[in-house]
Amino acid sequence: MTKIMPPAHPFDDTYLRDDADGDKLREECGVFGVIGVPEAANFTALGLHALQHRGQEAGGIVSYDAADGFNSARRFGYVRDNFTKQSLMETLPGELAIGHVRYSTSGGKMPVIRDVQPFFGEFSMGGAAIAHNGNITNAIALRKELIERGSIFQSNSDTECIIHLMARSLQQTIPERMEDALRRVEGAFSIVAMTRTKLIGVRDPLGVRPLVLGQVGDGWVLSSETCALDIIGAKYIREIEPGELVLITKNGVESHSPFRKQKPRFCIFEHVYFSRPDSIIGDRSVYETRRQIGVELAKESPIDADLVCPVPDSGVPAAIGFSQESGIPYAMGIIRNQYMGRTFIEPTEQIRNMGVRLKLNVNRALIKGKRVILVDDSVVRGTTSRKIREMILDAGAAEVHFRIASPPTAWPCFYGVDTPQRDKLLAATMSEEEMRQHLAVDSLKFISLDGMYRAVGEANGRNPASPQYCDACFSGEYPVKPTDQIEQGFELKAAE
Repeated sequence: MTKIMPPAHPFDDTYLRDDADGDKLREECGVFGVIGVPEAANFTALGLHALQHRGQEAGGIVSYDAADGFNSARRFGYVRDNFTKQSLMETLPGELAIGHVRYSTSGGKMPVIRDVQPFFGEFSMGGAAIAHNGNITNAIALRKELIERGSIFQSNSDTECIIHLMARSLQQTIPERMEDALRRVEGAFSIVAMTRTKLIGVRDPLGVRPLVLGQVGDGWVLSSETCALDIIGAKYIREIEPGELVLITKNGVESHSPFRKQKPRFCIFEHVYFSRPDSIIGDRSVYETRRQIGVELAKESPIDADLVCPVPDSGVPAAIGFSQESGIPYAMGIIRNQYMGRTFIEPTEQIRNMGVRLKLNVNRALIKGKRVILVDDSVVRGTTSRKIREMILDAGAAEVHFRIASPPTAWPCFYGVDTPQRDKLLAATMSEEEMRQHLAVDSLKFISLDGMYRAVGEANGRNPASPQYCDACFSGEYPVKPTDQIEQGFELKAAE
């Protein structure tokens, strides 16, 4: 049986996300696993620290040691506040471990410790733990079916469906049961799992979410991003291919292709925003892609101004590219409070209303009297953009122009991103000009879909007949039918 450490404290909503208004799209999970190294849990904690941007609400680690069996610890909050404590890490011995960082999947829902991954199951052939990045779009239907057949769920997570499907499989090994279970699953999944002797990695056939393979000493590593390999000194080997399942032991990597081959549709927003700029995706630097987005944006939407300023931190590379292409000086007109993580124990309503000002401050001496181009990664609800515009004008700016390093976000994501309902998305209800008026800025321009595709290396832009990426949040074209959402009344984009 796995031994589960109790949470150190109840969740108290003291962990702020990247914005104070829920006005950014958020990746919901990051996964990491390592086999064949002493103190694997410590390596996993370091890897999760590097992936903290993918989920800041909670994290968990499961390890295996021949003498102690499976051990698990799950905590709310940052990795640095929990998994750096020697007293905790000593409870996670062994040369095999996996971990997970998460955001909750439902806005406004109070998180509970039983939803924190990795999840563990005890099967007839031994125990297994699983951590999942993505979203199962038929989870409600699967859950209903499984409950009717006698399954008892312990969490609200769609990932638990995989455990129950594995439990009901008639296959003889845990990897075979996982393959069997995942054939029932729709949506996006990048999974890191473990048995007593194996580290397992698998991506859905479209490869919507990232997963990479690395090597550290005589051991092997799986991670959502390459930046987590860097922190432990691991060598990047390759991406796990869409639809690939790898079985890793101390002796090496064994590759399987259990799913019907399909044209990959990797999430293009990983390039734009989710992944860390020091990561590599598809042999491309994320930083360089974002800088190139700024270059394309300056070509498409030039404007006469005095300064190009990023909205920190995600707007920085695109702002640099915009400045380089336009010849307008780059400047840090907005300064981020780098120590903004955990806020006050009991924030008052007045403090909560300060919102963006807790995180960002305007460099008044630089901004006063200037025509300013603000470069941001996206506009979702628009509340943060309005507050930033107010701050810039309060500092004495003569003009405020927004340039957005992604197309208008007009559709929700159902593949592992925390997105507002469609009627809460500004671009779903307003034209670009109406958004400009709503934000009260002098000009507002988004990069085009073609421009974004050119920035990620597609010289001819987006192929409308067969898009090279998943761009559903911009185009409304979903590569995997969101079954549960349609049954709940969501309407797909009408055929043109």
